[in-house]
Amino acid sequence: MTVAVLRRPGLARLRTARAPLYLLCLGIVAVVVMTALLAPWLAPDAPNTADLGNALAGPSAAHPFGVDASGRDTLSRLVIGARTSLLGPLGVVAFSTLAGVAIGVAAAWRGGWLDSVLSRGTELVFAFPGMLLAILIVTVYGEGLSAPVIALAVAYLPYVSRLTRSLVLAERERSYVSAYLVQGHSAAQVCLRHVLPNIAPVVLAQSTINFGYALIDLAGLSFLGLGVPALTPDWGRMVFDGQIAIQQGYPLSAILPCAAIVLTVVAFNVVGERWADQVARRDR
Repeated sequence: MTVAVLRRPGLARLRTARAPLYLLCLGIVAVVVMTALLAPWLAPDAPNTADLGNALAGPSAAHPFGVDASGRDTLSRLVIGARTSLLGPLGVVAFSTLAGVAIGVAAAWRGGWLDSVLSRGTELVFAFPGMLLAILIVTVYGEGLSAPVIALAVAYLPYVSRLTRSLVLAERERSYVSAYLVQGHSAAQVCLRHVLPNIAPVVLAQSTINFGYALIDLAGLSFLGLGVPALTPDWGRMVFDGQIAIQQGYPLSAILPCAAIVLTVVAFNVVGERWADQVARRDR
């Protein structure tokens, strides 16, 4: 007897339509990451070399994207700035993911009073907006990349911890956990060797989405003058410096870093959402 499998054509077409967008965004992520890794070799000029006599010059053979109000090559600052612009979000995501997973696993696996304390603590952190916390810390400790990265990592931590807690609680109810415990495996071994690898794809997808949000938050802080120092190439700082050029009718030095921020954030979000959809379909 042949069993016919019915599929929803609308959903199939939607998934097919998403594939080119996903591949495009994955390509953008790859290009941005490779640019950041190879920035010193890709930049045609030193990012802080100023030529005031050539300020706000348009695109040319020597300067394909023109120069800014200080006479610095826009392409070089864009390429070198990719490293700083990605390094900050990487620190935010790495710290928030590691700490959030540790807190979420401890709360779900141990339960009881520890779960209550950790859950109330993460809820307390939710009361403080991440940008406001970052502005407060930068105001106290001064400009630089470390202070905003730490502040935003603390602000992003509750999202990861709550997600991890819910995933671990669901995994604890699965039969394989009880089977390993009956066989004499310790709770720590079961958690580290089996539970964590099972929830890792979901956490990775969420961390990819968080990377895009952290990038735009750090770029916003740099635009406000609360991020990296003035001479450090950074996309958010380039937008801030490009305000003078926009007022004088030369917007290219501000538009290009804006476009880089938008494309990178959208690309990371699309890739993260696609990975999350794949994990959800696998678990059905």
